[in-house]
Amino acid sequence: MRTSLRLAAPLVAGAMLLAGCSSTSTPAASSSAAGGVTLVKAGTLTVCTNPPYEPFEYTDASGKVVGFDIDLTNEVAKDLGVTLTTVVSPFESIQSGVALDTNTCDIVASGITITPEREAKIDFSDPYFNADQGLLVKAGSSLKTAADLVGKKVAVQQATTGETWAKDHNLDAVQFEDLGLQVQALQTGQVDAVINDVAVLGPFVKQGYSMNANFSTGEKYGLGVKKGNTALLDAVNKTLARVQSDGTYTTLYTKNIGTAPSAS
Repeated sequence: MRTSLRLAAPLVAGAMLLAGCSSTSTPAASSSAAGGVTLVKAGTLTVCTNPPYEPFEYTDASGKVVGFDIDLTNEVAKDLGVTLTTVVSPFESIQSGVALDTNTCDIVASGITITPEREAKIDFSDPYFNADQGLLVKAGSSLKTAADLVGKKVAVQQATTGETWAKDHNLDAVQFEDLGLQVQALQTGQVDAVINDVAVLGPFVKQGYSMNANFSTGEKYGLGVKKGNTALLDAVNKTLARVQSDGTYTTLYTKNIGTAPSAS
């Protein structure tokens, strides 16, 4: 799924996600926005996302969805001259293209790794982030390699590339709907380890867990739009290029990730 703390090169930048938090689907009727882009709701860029996935998308103490993807998506909305609205959705409906095909949202932005299977269902933007897999365990655990995990229960997020990685290594993968449930299962002893993207596992180290491995996979994140929606896709890529060139990407990256992006 869904990354290492390195910037994808030549990387254009940006992740788009949310800002408010709507829980209902938008109507199928569409209306025009700035630049000839058609949106499912007038004056609004509606984004489907799947928190908790800190630092990309998560809920703060006030109940607002925040994070790196949200900040960057808001840049797309600003360039279109509209406001940003979010719809919290299951990751399966996001990565499969269903959320787009049913006009629930205009764009999906939830740390989505670009894969050939997904490209058959979604039109992806230029990549904006690398996506290595990480291994999260309880402090003191000796589990460090794929071989160490054989015979252990490994929590994975369903429909993600982390799940694919675990199955490709013949591991006993236990599916969970989101990252929060994965970590909860580790805490209660239901599983021995968690596999997910490196950047989103990092915050849990501060809570007493240990990141024992980084499995390089060469994956990259992209923003998704409905197949054939070239006007919106072009607008997204234009914003990604703009925030990269004017320094906005570096500012938002540093704010959310905690370090400046690598040049390579």
